[in-house]
Amino acid sequence: MVSRSYSNLLDLSSCDSPSFSGERKRFPRVATVPGLLSEVDDESCHSVGSDAPSVSQERMIIVGNQLPLRAHRKEDDGEWCFSWDEDSLLLQLKDGLGDDVEVIYVGCLKEEIAPNKQDDVAQTLLETFKCVPAFIPPQLFTKYYHGFCKQHLWPLFHYMLPLSPDLGGRFDRSLWQAYLSVNKIFADKVMEVISPDDDYVWVHDYHLMVLPTFLRKRFNRVKLGFFLHSPFPSSEIYRTLPIRVEILRALLNSDLIGFHTFDYARHFLSCCGRMLGLSYQSKRGYIGLEYYGRTVSIKILPVGIHIGQIQSVLNLPETEAKVVELRDKFSGRTVMLGVDDMDIFKGISLKLLAMEQLLVQHPKNIGQVVLVQVANPARGRGRDVEEIQSETYATVRRINNRFGRPGYDPVVLIDNPLQFYERIAYYVIAECCLVTAVRDGMNLIPYEYIICRQGNKNLDETLGLHPSAQKKSMLVVSEFIGCSPSLSGAIRVNPWNIDAVAEAMDSALIVSEAEKQLRHEKHYRYVSTHDVAYWARSFLQDLERSCGDHLRRRCWGFGFGLGFRVIALDPNFRKLSVEHIVSAYKRTKNRAILLDYDGTLMPTGSLNTTLNIEAVGILNNLCRDPKNAVFLVSGKDKKTISEWFSCCEKLGLAAEHGYYIRPNHDSDWETCVSLPDFDWKQIAEPVMKLYTETTDGSTIETKESALVWNYLYADPDFGFCQAKELLDHLESVLANEPVSVKSGQHVVEVKPQGVNKGLVAEHILTTMRQKGKLPDFVLCIGDDRSDEDMFEVIMRAKTGPCLSPVAEVFACTVGQKPSKAKYYVEDRSEILRMLQALANASEQAAKTTPTLASRGVIINKE
Repeated sequence: MVSRSYSNLLDLSSCDSPSFSGERKRFPRVATVPGLLSEVDDESCHSVGSDAPSVSQERMIIVGNQLPLRAHRKEDDGEWCFSWDEDSLLLQLKDGLGDDVEVIYVGCLKEEIAPNKQDDVAQTLLETFKCVPAFIPPQLFTKYYHGFCKQHLWPLFHYMLPLSPDLGGRFDRSLWQAYLSVNKIFADKVMEVISPDDDYVWVHDYHLMVLPTFLRKRFNRVKLGFFLHSPFPSSEIYRTLPIRVEILRALLNSDLIGFHTFDYARHFLSCCGRMLGLSYQSKRGYIGLEYYGRTVSIKILPVGIHIGQIQSVLNLPETEAKVVELRDKFSGRTVMLGVDDMDIFKGISLKLLAMEQLLVQHPKNIGQVVLVQVANPARGRGRDVEEIQSETYATVRRINNRFGRPGYDPVVLIDNPLQFYERIAYYVIAECCLVTAVRDGMNLIPYEYIICRQGNKNLDETLGLHPSAQKKSMLVVSEFIGCSPSLSGAIRVNPWNIDAVAEAMDSALIVSEAEKQLRHEKHYRYVSTHDVAYWARSFLQDLERSCGDHLRRRCWGFGFGLGFRVIALDPNFRKLSVEHIVSAYKRTKNRAILLDYDGTLMPTGSLNTTLNIEAVGILNNLCRDPKNAVFLVSGKDKKTISEWFSCCEKLGLAAEHGYYIRPNHDSDWETCVSLPDFDWKQIAEPVMKLYTETTDGSTIETKESALVWNYLYADPDFGFCQAKELLDHLESVLANEPVSVKSGQHVVEVKPQGVNKGLVAEHILTTMRQKGKLPDFVLCIGDDRSDEDMFEVIMRAKTGPCLSPVAEVFACTVGQKPSKAKYYVEDRSEILRMLQALANASEQAAKTTPTLASRGVIINKE
């Protein structure tokens, strides 16, 4: 299969690349100003697809910081040789995608390739491995990886704040610019091979968190998933990042965002709520964020291991020989094993201190228990790595000097790189595995240990185990690592509590054989069924589901730089143009105009609650037209809006979501529905007061027909949590009362059943019909959930007797979002401009009619 975009990759003169007709779209230009990305070319700013040919075979483009390849030079001619890196997760996940899915990899090489060799290497990798290398200049890579990724993102995501220059350093804008530049290079590489209407793109980890914006900006409908392999910190930590909003918005340009645990996902959702004002919903087990008409799905599934790879290594004769060597070396002693990278978050020093405490508190273990600590080379560099290394060496020496004896060292530190089969052998002979990381995104060491302890027939014979004997294992794991929730049979510990870790180690040593077998069986059942193939297959299935409605929706891209996002709307949902509505307005003679107040004519939460002189003038001009019935619909009480609009004498008012209505200033208030009593308030109000006392920033608004608990100025997370609890509480105590309890935008409201803004619309249309003025023009504008009832009524009325058969109906919401309305306007200023245009049309018509009459013109009113 050949994609048109393959021809963009290199000058592949040796390949028979097909020719494609039509003008080729241009790629976005590279950013030249820190923090800003230049706009794409005009014809692609609102692209909804691609001119690339469709491909028949499903294809996945996997993007990671490093390609799943190993490289070495030939000794004879110095040419590069490449092979698959069997330990790479990006390669292993391919097993879960199926044979019918073609996989292309985009990433960096671990080795630096000379510029004059890069073209040849790129062509070789594409043809042989279907890998597209991103060649990053060394200085830029240092700033991007060792700078921004390892000095800013990685420590912060592991809960380490840069409180001083020695702890991570201050935020460096030049490193952030390098991060953007590298992400842009990755985006260009993806664009060279993607067929955007067909391919799926799966981006991995914190190195590429702004890549979704670059790709979405070029291809609005790109099918894009992102998985974060590190922790996502709580909002209190994350909000300290100077570019916090930019990264959140970039991630939200994905269709699916994956996390290892619910905690990580919860922290991300909390950040979106606190910093972007977004709320999430859970529907049929799926969590989704509504973001400008798009639903960004959240996936929670820990990654697994490649069991086949481990089992193949277990079968190697080298592994069996190493097991024999270790069995003899530690004969008569119990081996506890730790396998960690040498960095500050893996908790190696805490584990050693716990071992020391174990030997102090339980001296019977001296000479009997050995802790083997495998310390893999650190992936980062800096003073913190040097400090943890020196501390580790010093602690090991101290423990061995204090508790060691001839032929026995309590701690065996292995700090030289081990072959994979050697590490497997240590897993096989270890009675217990210890993982005491203070923070880790996932950590697959426990999973590998479980599979290795299951062993095979040859290893059973080597260890003298009966083939039918049940296998056993013990795990002591930190509660701060991603795999902890999935290992329900492990002993979970707080690694900072040295005494508790020491006691957990002792418990693991003395637990009964039967319990070790039960715990192992439980863990093995989970690990063997939730391997890396299961994880990849599940992610792809959810990505396909998340992208299912791409072709059904219309898409527009807008925003500058990292503020770019895509608006996805129903095909029938469009912007209401002033010219269109003015034209319909001029043709009609019986008009109903319904306007919401909060959020429509006045910004939500504004401290200034009265309209300005301009808006009042527009409303009065509309009301003077005898063809118009203008109503302002609000949730406020009737006394408040009467005072606010006392200067609009001909303006109709509806208060308390339609319970009260008044056609004009000279009329009395009347109710749309009749209610026997409001005794239910005596039940609901004490409950609301209880939640108000316990939720700082919340208030109670008392209306004649309703009670409203408002938490706009409370803590967003706590207020939302309290609102859900209050909703349940009120529904329970008011179950036998004729009221409805509903949640809205920062409110929980109790009101009589059947009272909603739809009543106002129904009442106005019915009244006009009874007066012989069958409405032939209806305009309804609102901004939130309560206004949807009005939209529903007027849209339904199009087929009923309350409207003229040729009526022009405009249900219009504020902002581009899912709604029952068929039109939208961007903001309050657009509403005022539109209403001013309607008022001008009325004034013009009023001036024209007397002129025609004075000239003896007869106007046919039929």
